[in-house]
Amino acid sequence: MTIDQAIARCTESTRAHSSTFFLGSRLFRGDRRSAVTVIYAACRAGDDAVDRAASVADARVRLAAWWAGVERAYAGAPDGASPVEVGLAWLLERYPVPRDAFEELYLGLASDLESADVADMDELMLYCRRVAGVVGWLVAPVAGYRGGPETLDMALSLGIAMQLTNVLRDVGEDLRLGRCYLPADLRAKHGVTLEQLRSGVITPSYVALLEELAGLAHRLYRDGWRGIPRLHAPASLGVAVAALNYEAILRKLRQNRYDNLNRRAFLRPVERLALIPRALWQLAGGART
Repeated sequence: MTIDQAIARCTESTRAHSSTFFLGSRLFRGDRRSAVTVIYAACRAGDDAVDRAASVADARVRLAAWWAGVERAYAGAPDGASPVEVGLAWLLERYPVPRDAFEELYLGLASDLESADVADMDELMLYCRRVAGVVGWLVAPVAGYRGGPETLDMALSLGIAMQLTNVLRDVGEDLRLGRCYLPADLRAKHGVTLEQLRSGVITPSYVALLEELAGLAHRLYRDGWRGIPRLHAPASLGVAVAALNYEAILRKLRQNRYDNLNRRAFLRPVERLALIPRALWQLAGGART
């Protein structure tokens, strides 16, 4: 498989599975655009190894195979038939993407095989960090940035906020898969049980639980936004558009009266495109502060 073929396959995977990430990637330029689609495709392949498995045992085998592929790419010896490995090896020749970030992602995906019910907020935050927060560490070296470790911490906050948004959006879908990422201690605090969630009834106590988590997500977005103007242009615009898309999903969820048990909050294409000028405006404001 040629590099061009591998990148084309990774780009198609991004287009097919994440309209938000794909739109953001279009605002990168040249090799950087290709690189972020490779990052998404690599992360997606790990996620699919778990979610598309026939059993837990099958998922373990598939996840181990994915991780072996990542290690081959870092060793500069990718499987020539794998678009993800070929693309990742190409990426690593150009950008200092940390292996530790992929290792944290692996640990996060593996945790899905151990427990279907998150116990507390600490466990939820660790999960969000590992399966999405570290994506900021993967993308930042491709984008280029100033501010050193402080900027990477902000990128981590943004990724966690995005994954927390996914958690809030997908409660109903996750329940149907036998998973619940709403922490048990928070459910107990608000008097919400799994049985109530499975009934599909939106209660005031459930809304209060979601409002608490949404408030945390908004605070993390604010911290993450502080780092976006530190990314090199035009990559900063791509990340800003992606961030606004995820924040808009939270607003949609509220507009849906927090009914994430029976319906999915999403943005129409025209709504996504309308966020581009807003991202430009916010970046201009951030650059002045």
